[in-house]
Amino acid sequence: MTKIYYPWFKREDIDGFFALFQNNLANFVLIAVVMISIGYPTSIVYGKVIPGAAISVLFGNLYYANMAKKLAIKENRTDVTALSYGISTPVMFIYLFGVLKPALDLTGNPEAAWKIGMAACLLGGLIEALGSVIGKWIHSHLPRASMLGTLAGVAFAFIGGELLFKTYEMPMIGLIVLAIILIGLIAKKPMPFKIPASLFAIIIGTVMAYTIGGVDSGQITEGLGTVGIYLPIPTLGFFQGFTYLTTTMAGLFAILLPISIYNFIETMNNVEAMAAAGDRYCVQEAQLADGLGTIVGAIFGGVFPTTVYIASIGSKWMNAGRGYSVINGFVFLVASTFGIIAAMSKIIPIAVIAPILVFVGISMVSQAFNSVEKRHFPAVVLAMLPYFANYIMTRFNGGAGEVVANLSSGIVPLGQGAMFTGLIWGAILVFIIDDEFHKAAYAALAGGILSATGFMHAPQLQFLFDYQYVVGYILMAVLFIGFSQYYKTLEVEEKVSE
Repeated sequence: MTKIYYPWFKREDIDGFFALFQNNLANFVLIAVVMISIGYPTSIVYGKVIPGAAISVLFGNLYYANMAKKLAIKENRTDVTALSYGISTPVMFIYLFGVLKPALDLTGNPEAAWKIGMAACLLGGLIEALGSVIGKWIHSHLPRASMLGTLAGVAFAFIGGELLFKTYEMPMIGLIVLAIILIGLIAKKPMPFKIPASLFAIIIGTVMAYTIGGVDSGQITEGLGTVGIYLPIPTLGFFQGFTYLTTTMAGLFAILLPISIYNFIETMNNVEAMAAAGDRYCVQEAQLADGLGTIVGAIFGGVFPTTVYIASIGSKWMNAGRGYSVINGFVFLVASTFGIIAAMSKIIPIAVIAPILVFVGISMVSQAFNSVEKRHFPAVVLAMLPYFANYIMTRFNGGAGEVVANLSSGIVPLGQGAMFTGLIWGAILVFIIDDEFHKAAYAALAGGILSATGFMHAPQLQFLFDYQYVVGYILMAVLFIGFSQYYKTLEVEEKVSE
């Protein structure tokens, strides 16, 4: 067999780079805006948090580029796409409003609150790494439709859906950029002068925004004013953060445990999505790498866990290799070190970035259906639905709680622990379709345990927050056992009658 050469870079990596960089940039823009708005100074946000996250992104992207090389050599093919790596959007929001804001409210000291965030991030990385121990068992026992359907729910609500809203905030700009993305990345048509579609869309959209879009040119000056030197420097401040986590902030463990478990299951889901697309990576190694990357980021001042990114499938669709991952890691480090991320966040309108993320949402939902048997399509849809409730809950329940409650009292509990709920219901329906009612009963019992401990249908880890959900899942398990026995009896009777 002729030994293949897996290239460091190919032309398709340019599109992959811009898609991944913009995904990460969008999250970092949100991080900067929210942290500053809740009281953190720019010295911490741009000088510590962003550089720390950039170190984590560099570590992860280099690691996954090496994993791609190993897979290419092992399978003797050159069309391997490296896993994307970045900050999970749902996890990011949990850390912003469930960790960083309470820490600042309690201490009144941004420096101390940042250290608490570092400690929480490091702890989350340790839990992620431990996921590599049990990840294989979970991966082998959860149906693909369950995992991919849950992931598609995140993509539909938080990525494709929400960023489509952002696209329409500046319709003259957003619609043109979205059209370019659809032509270049979905229909795979070449752009003028063979410019990568993502880059072409960003250039056209930004120029239009400052010419006919009404964007104030003062944003350019304001953005350039943020340029400076923000070196990533290791720190042991997380030790002081742990003193808070083990005393006055001990309640944060109820948030950190489930969201960290969510993170390593999200890694599992994303690796599974890539396997469905043709690149089968080791789930345990990916979960360990995510945990190590998060820990490295925390040591350098980061406060947000990182994970295999949902954009991996988008990169696979673009036929990217490993070069996009390597370039992204180094460019992001340079961009954070010299304040370019801060400047770009002010110069490039969100309506220009948003359509690229809409593409990622489209590719993820499409991949979920393309990767399962047709008879399991209903399970994919069912697994997606809890994230619809989660989106309404996280976006509107705080400022419009009465409106959400009047719409339905079931929205909030369904949205709490949506990832677990989607996995459970997706698995139940797959087992029902496959006439494996005993497995459906096990899945229902797992739902009962998760509900009883507060992982689902509860605002925090708490035993029997609402017993009705626990009873409901247990009764469902009894029902499935009854049907299992009933159909076995019918099968015996049919054989006897023959």
